[in-house]
Amino acid sequence: MKASALACGLTLPFLLAAGPARAKTPVATGTGGAVATISEQASQSAMTILNQGGNAIDAAVAAAATLGVTDPFSCGIGGGGFMVIYLAKDKRVITIDHRETAPASFTPHAFLENGKPVDFETAVASGAAVGVPGTVRGWHEALTRYGSMDFKRVLAPAISVADKGYTVTEIFSHLTAQNERKFQLYAPTSALYLRGGKAVQPGALIRNPDMAKAYREIAAGGVKAFYEGPIARAIVDAVNKPPLAPGKSARPGRMSMADLANYEARIRQPLRSTYRGYEIYGMPLPSSGGATVAEALNILEGVDFKGMPRAQAEHMYLEASRLAFADRNAYLADPEYVDAPIAGILSKEYAAQRRTLIGKQAAHTVSAGDPYAYQNDQSVPLRPRRATHVPGRPQPESAHTTHLTVSDKDGNVVSYTFTIESWGGSGIVVPGYGFLLNNEMTDFDFSGPHPNVPEAGKRPRSSMAPTIALKDGKPAFTIGSPGGSTIITTVLQTIFNHLDLGMPMDQAMAAPRLSERNEEATSIEPGFAGSAQARALEAFGHRWEAAPEEIGAANALVFNPDGTVTAVSEAKRHGVGTALVQRKGH
Repeated sequence: MKASALACGLTLPFLLAAGPARAKTPVATGTGGAVATISEQASQSAMTILNQGGNAIDAAVAAAATLGVTDPFSCGIGGGGFMVIYLAKDKRVITIDHRETAPASFTPHAFLENGKPVDFETAVASGAAVGVPGTVRGWHEALTRYGSMDFKRVLAPAISVADKGYTVTEIFSHLTAQNERKFQLYAPTSALYLRGGKAVQPGALIRNPDMAKAYREIAAGGVKAFYEGPIARAIVDAVNKPPLAPGKSARPGRMSMADLANYEARIRQPLRSTYRGYEIYGMPLPSSGGATVAEALNILEGVDFKGMPRAQAEHMYLEASRLAFADRNAYLADPEYVDAPIAGILSKEYAAQRRTLIGKQAAHTVSAGDPYAYQNDQSVPLRPRRATHVPGRPQPESAHTTHLTVSDKDGNVVSYTFTIESWGGSGIVVPGYGFLLNNEMTDFDFSGPHPNVPEAGKRPRSSMAPTIALKDGKPAFTIGSPGGSTIITTVLQTIFNHLDLGMPMDQAMAAPRLSERNEEATSIEPGFAGSAQARALEAFGHRWEAAPEEIGAANALVFNPDGTVTAVSEAKRHGVGTALVQRKGH
């Protein structure tokens, strides 16, 4: 294995024993800039940039770059994402879509063999699953348009972490163990993250000098270093001729240097909705997160929760989510390829009609509605609904992504979710550069007819839902999470818990998560089944998935009436997150 790895041009990492970890701080309140991420090093990187005079955009990129080192299986420069930014000076919200795109070689039949969908796991672990990465282009747009620092400044903390190393956590090792078969396929991945074909154990220190090299080249050469230089060539070679371990095989892709050179991020207007006096800003398509959260909130807005028993209120939340997901699954996809009825889906009148379908018992599965009748938008003609129900389970969607949020002393705010899709993406580490490539193309529906089928240049539908809420024209809170399609329900339930059930944000995030995505059984977390809360909901006819798993790893900011800001990360999930707030004087 060692010889194979070196032949691929990989500098082997150093593994050392690590000292005891310090206690993490999942909640922090103060008066300056703030950050919440799932990684202590990433939060510290953001704080370093804020303390050096950088703004929230600079700090967000610094945190994201560090997450690419410490959480490499969830995110990184081999993937893409969605950033929502509140610009305090302009009092406006903008979004940066840097979702991966399908290479020009893609067709609607990309994941079909003999007319049938290929095996999902086989499709994931392949060059064919890799979309054109958008992260570096997204960071470039954010920094040049809205930041105050360049790549050299904001990548410095991440380069330091990559050089010095990070400690392998229990969850890192556990999730690596679950993906050993995928990582064993590729020589550079095996060399970096496995030992004797097995997951690196907790407590070890991983150094990634190749990723530091990639960041240094971007710091020196800017965005072109990634999309047109040696890094681009290394990406294309890894996709088209995957760096396999001896005796292994995987489907190659068909990506070109032109695919990378032609990649563009999109500066898009956010989706704006309102809820109980708050303005809720989320991502537009191709993320389905903003629209689905907004539709569900619109459905809930017509419900008076005052004095309502908690189980009944949560029944309403679950059924609103079910109805919104039926529409999401039927209609939403890349807006450059599909005329989705967004105006209708966001209509308060449409939500009122959907609300009438909520009964005293769980519906289990429902059909999509007819948002076209509520469109009132000349750009998309009124027409009958084109889908009623998407049968079977939705296309699998990875739960392994990451979300971070940052604010600065001037009032700028960033809510940012980015990913490489599955845990470890395609499994392919780019030889010589130490970062994993995404498997984002498997976010397309493998067969149609469906709005989300693969097409050349198309962005696969996402569930990422970075959100910023304003009250009286000023930031009130942010929220976002990883979790595949459960991202939507985590964001929705946290807002519901916070605004309707009156929970402080840390309690709203810590509450047991229930994810209803228009399926027969609702996803739950370990320990929920059999609880009094579960039994109360079972009286409404709700049923639970048989294999509970942890749902999401959210991060949030709350802007308090007294002028302070509270950063909130997970207190239990995903190994506990880190929230930091600037000290006075910065």
